[in-house]
Amino acid sequence: MPFDTHNLRPKRIALFSGNYNYVMDGPVRALNTLVGFLEEQGIEVLVFAPTAKKAAFRHKGTLVSIPSIALPGSRSEYRLGLGLPRRVKRQLEAFQPDLVHLAAPDILGWRALSWAKKHKVPAVASFHTRFDTYGRYYHLGWLEKYVTALMRKFYHRCEQVYVPSECMKEILAEQDMAPDLRIWSRGVDTEQFNPGRRDTKWRRENGIADGDVVISFVGRLVLEKGLGVFADTLDELKRRGVPYKALIVGDGPERERFGERLPEAVFTGYLQGDALARAYASSDIFFNASITETFGNVTLEAMACAVPAVCADATGSRSLVSSGENGYLVEPGNITAFADRLQTLITDTALRETMSATCLAMSADRTWDAVLNRLLENYGEAVAKYPDRAWKGAQRQDFSAAE
Repeated sequence: MPFDTHNLRPKRIALFSGNYNYVMDGPVRALNTLVGFLEEQGIEVLVFAPTAKKAAFRHKGTLVSIPSIALPGSRSEYRLGLGLPRRVKRQLEAFQPDLVHLAAPDILGWRALSWAKKHKVPAVASFHTRFDTYGRYYHLGWLEKYVTALMRKFYHRCEQVYVPSECMKEILAEQDMAPDLRIWSRGVDTEQFNPGRRDTKWRRENGIADGDVVISFVGRLVLEKGLGVFADTLDELKRRGVPYKALIVGDGPERERFGERLPEAVFTGYLQGDALARAYASSDIFFNASITETFGNVTLEAMACAVPAVCADATGSRSLVSSGENGYLVEPGNITAFADRLQTLITDTALRETMSATCLAMSADRTWDAVLNRLLENYGEAVAKYPDRAWKGAQRQDFSAAE
């Protein structure tokens, strides 16, 4: 008999994240979608995260600002939460969460985990980013084993750890990253992202001819997104005399250098909503050379717009791209192989159209409601293991007006 978690669903959840509304990226989009869904189910959510003077978008739910500092160097747009000051701990205790959800093993995550253990509240975590691989892009590869060990210690203290794909689960299981790994996949809003968003007029306004084959990139312009491999591959296509047009959607600290590498590319800056969907659908091939994602939201959004993808054969893409069916998976960093696959799709219109249809069919089953209902069942199992929370049945305060 399946485990009945309906009556054990948490009524109040405290979510901790290093970024929730000041930079839009894949993890932030997933977390905001989750909070919106939980509130629709009648579950109260209090989000604790660093904030900036200017938010990137209007967030879901109630957000409590955590003291933070900007990260040094090229990632200064991101902020590091400095833990849980006394006022925040008082808010937490007054809120009386049934569950603590941690989105990163940072300082804030560690402090929240310790708080949960002290108050006998189940703590779960979602695994969004391969932080251990970041050092490879900043000449700090020697740090990787130490970061991995620290992450393992963190996740071993959590009741459940949610990963976005089976291939990511297999990798983390081999690393003994956590004792209870579960799938929290990602969904896509097909009303927002679909091939009907293609806009010939918009293409022309951006200097893209009707016959041009557009290779698109969508994401933060940071080194760990595989920008070097992307640019090197397009240089190889140019050397071969293969025609294409590059479309770059996003912004970040590498914008200037990336622009110098690809002077003929169309740079749109950061886009969201209908404008982002239009950019996806108005391209012809999606190219993602990154190996740091755990899922690849951008790849799924491109597929929903019927755009075949050429991606690095890594965790972020392996669960989405069936090589030879809706795109190609390529050995990470192999410039020649990437160029070969892109050239095939550029020159073979019939193949590209076949793969487009397959992309559309494969993305149709990935709805957010189905994905998040499964996560809610996992929450119920975690709550069931803690029947004697410190404040069970105690009077609590209303935090609907928190800032």
